[in-house]
Amino acid sequence: MLTDSHCHLDKIKLNHFDNDFNTLIAAATDMGVGRFLCVCIDLEHFDDVLQIAKNYPQIYCSVGVHPTSEGVQEPSVNDLVELAMHNQKIIAIGETGLDYFHISDEDKDMEWQRNRFRVHIKAAQQSNKPLIIHMRSAKDDTLKILAEEGADAIGGVMHCFAEDWETAKKAIDLNFHISFSGIVTFNSAKELQYVAQKVPEDRLLIETDSPWLAPVPKRGKSNQPAYVKYVAEKVAELRGDSYEHIAKISSENFERLFF
Repeated sequence: MLTDSHCHLDKIKLNHFDNDFNTLIAAATDMGVGRFLCVCIDLEHFDDVLQIAKNYPQIYCSVGVHPTSEGVQEPSVNDLVELAMHNQKIIAIGETGLDYFHISDEDKDMEWQRNRFRVHIKAAQQSNKPLIIHMRSAKDDTLKILAEEGADAIGGVMHCFAEDWETAKKAIDLNFHISFSGIVTFNSAKELQYVAQKVPEDRLLIETDSPWLAPVPKRGKSNQPAYVKYVAEKVAELRGDSYEHIAKISSENFERLFF
C-alpha cells in the first residue's frame, strides 16, 4: 500500500475527474494508494478539509495556517488545540513553518511568520500531535525555532523536503521525518536525490503535495495522489531498492508517526 503523506484534496480541480471527487480517489486507489493526509492551510477552509476526512475512512487531515497565508484568521494556541482535539480524523498540526522565498531584504519584517510558527509548535505539544513543517528559503531560522521551542519532544515531518543532506541530518536529529515529493524526480534535483539515498529507512516518507509539483513523467500537469507512485519508484531507484519495499516502509513510517 502507498500512503500520500501530504496532499491538498480540497484544492484539486475536478474537471479531469468528471467533476466527481470519488473518481479522484478511485484513480489513486487504482495506483495502490490506500491512505491520504489532506493538509489544512487556513482556518477558513478547515471545515472543508475535515469534511473530506470524515467522508472517507482512508483520508485523514491536519489543522493549521500556512506560513505564507496573509489576511486570514490568525490562530491562537487554544484555537489550534481545540480544533485538533475535535475529531479523531485530525492527526497533525500544520502545515506550518517559514517561507522567505519571496522576501527581499527591503521587505517587511518576518517576525509575524516566526510568531505564527511558534504558536503551532506549542499547539502540537499541547495536543500531542506531530508537526507538518513547510521550509522554503528559511532553513536556518526554521531549525533554530524548532530547537528553541523543544519541538523534538513531539516531532513530525519536513514536508516536500528540498534542502541538502546537512539540513536533513539536523532535522532528523530534531526528531523529524523527511518527506520526498515530485521534486525528487526532477533531473535538476541532484542534491535532493543524494539526500533520498542517505535518509535512514525509518525516517522516510513520500507525498505529492498535490495539486502542485507533479513528478516526472507528469511534470507540468496538475498533480494528484495517484502520482505518489512515481515518487516511490524514483526513491526506490535512487536507493537501489524495490518499489514495493519503499511503499511498505513509507506507509509504516506514516503509521508510526501519526497514530
